[in-house]
Amino acid sequence: MSAGRPPEKKDSLDVTIMGREYRIACKPEEQRELLDAVAYVDKQMSDIRDTAKQNNAERVAVMVALNVTNELLRARAGGGPASAAPANGVDLNGLKRRIQTMQSTIDAALSEQERLL
Repeated sequence: MSAGRPPEKKDSLDVTIMGREYRIACKPEEQRELLDAVAYVDKQMSDIRDTAKQNNAERVAVMVALNVTNELLRARAGGGPASAAPANGVDLNGLKRRIQTMQSTIDAALSEQERLL
């Protein structure tokens, strides 16, 4: 820490995914992106839960992770290596941030499941 500079404040955001509450560390300037990612993950998880008649949150989270990864890999294949420039209209850096956020959400969901077991 440099002299005269306060430590960086860590903010958090309370979100709900598939009916469960999560508190996620998030800088204020990244909250909009996090909320977009949460909405996307929540919809994906709810769709899989409803379609596959699957109530196990861990399995639903893994299925969503695989689907999102598949989307990323298809975007990369169509646009070459990941870069800051949009490929086929896809902001790959934004997608990377969303995947990292989703991974944090999945980790939190799995942690919650383990705690319940």
